[in-house]
Amino acid sequence: MSDVIDNRADHRFELEVEGRIATEHYKLDGDVITFEHTDVPKELGGKGVGSTLVQGALDQVRAAGLKLIPQCPFVKAWIEKHTDYQDLVAR
Repeated sequence: MSDVIDNRADHRFELEVEGRIATEHYKLDGDVITFEHTDVPKELGGKGVGSTLVQGALDQVRAAGLKLIPQCPFVKAWIEKHTDYQDLVAR
């Protein structure tokens, strides 16, 4: 799998797998990033692509010193399962 990239022009994190692109759409407001929607092509479903995408995006959020609003249900559920990322959630 490729590395997750931050496509700032399109406000989304991207992960290319098998010639397809999975995306995590966001909006940035100051030092708070809101993850709005995760989109994984159906051909990539069940392969862990969404989890890889979210983890890679959250690692970049942490490195940038941002706080997160997990509006996307997939991201919210992922963070609930991975407690070491819960400190990123804006309170």
